[in-house]
Amino acid sequence: MKVMAQMGMVMNLDKCIGCHTCSVTCKQAWTNRTGLEYAWFNNVETRPGQGYPRGYEDQAKAKGGWVRTSKGRLRLKAGSRISRLISIFSNPKMLNIKDYYEPWTYEYDNLITAPLGQQTPVARPKSLLTGKPMKIEWSANWDDDLGGGPENIEKDPILKKLAEDVTTKVKLAFEETFMFYLPRICEHCLNPACVAACPSGAMYKRAEDGIVLVDQQQCRGWRMCVSACPYKKVYFNHKTGKAEKCTLCYPRLEIGLPTVCSETCVGRLRYLGLFLYDADRVTEAASVENEQDLYQAQLDLLLDPNDPEVLKAARAEGIPEDWLVAAQNSPVYKLAKVYKIALPLHPEYRTMPMVWYVPPLSPIVDVLTETGHDGEDAGNLFGAIDALRIPLAYLAELFSAGDKEVVEGTLRKLSAMRSYMRDINLGRTPRPEIPAAVGMDQESIYEMYRLLAIAKHEDRYVVPAAHAEQAEDLERMGQNMGCSLDGVNLGDANAGPFGQSSGNPVPVTIENFNIMKARQSNE
Repeated sequence: MKVMAQMGMVMNLDKCIGCHTCSVTCKQAWTNRTGLEYAWFNNVETRPGQGYPRGYEDQAKAKGGWVRTSKGRLRLKAGSRISRLISIFSNPKMLNIKDYYEPWTYEYDNLITAPLGQQTPVARPKSLLTGKPMKIEWSANWDDDLGGGPENIEKDPILKKLAEDVTTKVKLAFEETFMFYLPRICEHCLNPACVAACPSGAMYKRAEDGIVLVDQQQCRGWRMCVSACPYKKVYFNHKTGKAEKCTLCYPRLEIGLPTVCSETCVGRLRYLGLFLYDADRVTEAASVENEQDLYQAQLDLLLDPNDPEVLKAARAEGIPEDWLVAAQNSPVYKLAKVYKIALPLHPEYRTMPMVWYVPPLSPIVDVLTETGHDGEDAGNLFGAIDALRIPLAYLAELFSAGDKEVVEGTLRKLSAMRSYMRDINLGRTPRPEIPAAVGMDQESIYEMYRLLAIAKHEDRYVVPAAHAEQAEDLERMGQNMGCSLDGVNLGDANAGPFGQSSGNPVPVTIENFNIMKARQSNE
């Protein structure tokens, strides 16, 4: 057992209001530069909908993630090493810029420099790629709030997987269709396909916290990482010729602060914390035959931070004591492993994603209330889970590789929590049979409620600071670390588990550490 630490995130979709504050603040912090106008490290999608970029979940087209061979081994869906090298100068598996959108600006100068005339001058849109006038046809949030509309609903890759009658039902009942928002960032996977696909070894996974980054000095702009990522969260900067992606705001995490998207989230739906996992079993877990077993396999990877054997093994790997304490208090571990109400996004991609989601519950209450029933009663809630306005199968395709029982179990726990707490808030005697019906006790369901509903800042974000005395080790990160991809073809026979550059990212020195600490903590 090789214990490693992984920084993870959980998002409670019941709280997302689609305000895009997270997207805008991330944009201002990380992608407000030339060449990244179209890049959104954080974006909020309307579901049902096509997503951003359009149709990224259609892996028959996008060719992202891993596939299991007949021999039980993993292979990149983008193809073998030889086939990828053949197409290195012209990758046919890349999504088109139109699937993202062609970034533009406006001829604002024309408003003040145009000669006097009969007509009011206008600011026409101009492409930031070609500099020519263009017609605006698509953007990151083009179908925002209209994802379930008749025009776009049949283009949703998830709905295409469902039975025809389900698609028809959602389409015909558009006025009653439930819509929810899905915020997305890089998943910082345990088994990242982008790292394995990179020919130059520029993509690497940090040893101490599992954050996946791009070495800008090593990147050669082959863009294999862009096509290999099934979530399409790696972007090509056409100005610098380098790949860039979400960094999980690692300079902030290193001084104990949450990510920008978490800090500015209006709904307070994000949780940050540490997982401890067994790095020796990642490939085995990602290689299970049945896709619907991948969720449980990933759950089994997560180690109990209170187990003495786990703590002993973690100390042997050099994980600091304050990090172990943070893992014990981690809200993401509690939501994912203890309460089992957070689920990974598309586990069938076999990348072992580490950004998890609490599926939305709201429509059940709406359905019951509209039919004249008590929308908060436990019996009514349990009986109405199958009556979601958005089909239960749709949520299952997102979070459990189509296994409806997993999603239903999560929604039943959320329903039980809502009904149990309603009795308390109304001054009634709590009913222990409600949590017992979902395999929980009264204390645990109350603690789950406090974490989901009224958790304080320090409870939602348990972020252990990096150690300044380890700055030299941070500069050599990854050279001697255990690898989630042991035995898998990385696409390059370089030294080190994540390629030759895995030990040479942009340096994080003691000076940088102290400068960033002063800047981020200065009021």
